[in-house]
Amino acid sequence: MNQVPPFSEPIEMVPHLAGCPYGAYARLREDGGVHQAVKPGGGQVWIISRHADVKALLSDPRMSIEARNSRNGYQGFGLPLALDAHLMNVDDQAHARLRRLVASAFTARRIDAQRDRIQAAADRLIDAITPRGQADLVADYAAPIPVAVICDLLGIPEADGAAFQTYTRSLMTPNDPNRPSTRELVTAMHACLVDLIERKRAQPADDLLTGMIHARDGEDRLTENELTSLAFLILWAGFETTVYLIATGVHLLLTHPHAAALVRAQDSPHTEQVTAAIEEIIRLEGPLLTAIRRFPVDDIEVAGRVIPAGSTVLLALGSANRDPQEIDEPDRFDPAREPNGHLGFGHGPHYCLGASLARMEVRTALWSLLTRFPDLQLTADKPHWKPDYRQHALTTLPVTFTPQPIR
Repeated sequence: MNQVPPFSEPIEMVPHLAGCPYGAYARLREDGGVHQAVKPGGGQVWIISRHADVKALLSDPRMSIEARNSRNGYQGFGLPLALDAHLMNVDDQAHARLRRLVASAFTARRIDAQRDRIQAAADRLIDAITPRGQADLVADYAAPIPVAVICDLLGIPEADGAAFQTYTRSLMTPNDPNRPSTRELVTAMHACLVDLIERKRAQPADDLLTGMIHARDGEDRLTENELTSLAFLILWAGFETTVYLIATGVHLLLTHPHAAALVRAQDSPHTEQVTAAIEEIIRLEGPLLTAIRRFPVDDIEVAGRVIPAGSTVLLALGSANRDPQEIDEPDRFDPAREPNGHLGFGHGPHYCLGASLARMEVRTALWSLLTRFPDLQLTADKPHWKPDYRQHALTTLPVTFTPQPIR
């Protein structure tokens, strides 16, 4: 058997580690697990690909998330401070403070209250496509559900929600020549959020944004920039990854009929069987190929290689979740897999605050779709994956089914 030679460094992130890079990830793990790579626009990064290393570094206090600890001129997305003062940009006490204040508004009761609303949103969207017999499930189903849920959770009125959906969809398609510039989109979103916060102050309600406005820890409260930044983060992070997870979940279930049959056999989206299937979808084809960048505050040794302080480090969640040193038969889709130690929502202090909400949305979306359309099938032989090293995402998902009158 011919052995595949290791990659030469620095590895080009695109195309080698973009889209659906699981074969390349296996080569990285076998060849030490720590490699230098280069992003499409330039800029060198380190890729960590083994489960044990990724998990350890996600909770290692020497790995900073703050861009000020970069020594290589990291610029990020260049957001204004009014949208950049959020949980994913600060460490240690500053992060703990923000998380504590947001968690006081982001309660389990508020999340649980979304269950019926998520089901209603899924049913409404399914009703809309039912007479057609065909749909693009990214545009017609996977994208509208998270927007409706996040807007309802935050307390964003329907008219504002439509605007935010336009902005977020445009931000998801940076190569569209007809869309406004990123700066214009971000400026518009900021203006909408500032206006919305003022309206919430004047007319408070039982929603997350009102809760964030009034959240206190003694005399401590969120600043105006923190309020707008956190609302922006919840809108963006709660939308984009959930869209991709719903679409990928549908694709994975339809290409594994035994798993689709298991989901269809349940009388609710909230059974143990559906829950286990969703965890396996997150593990096998989760929407995040890499976690948000980290910067070592000191030189750090990983798997025998020294990563200099201030380097940009990408922790490959998509690789860690398929590491055979951690998971038996990691490339096999097993909807009943137990235990399932995936890192799809991260690990450590930056573990995703909205994980429980995302799980509820995906369970409901997949179960509702499969039970309403017993003959749902894909129309494209080859899926179109977004050519991105950060995200594992379908750009479209065309399907057909027997059209029916709206029930």
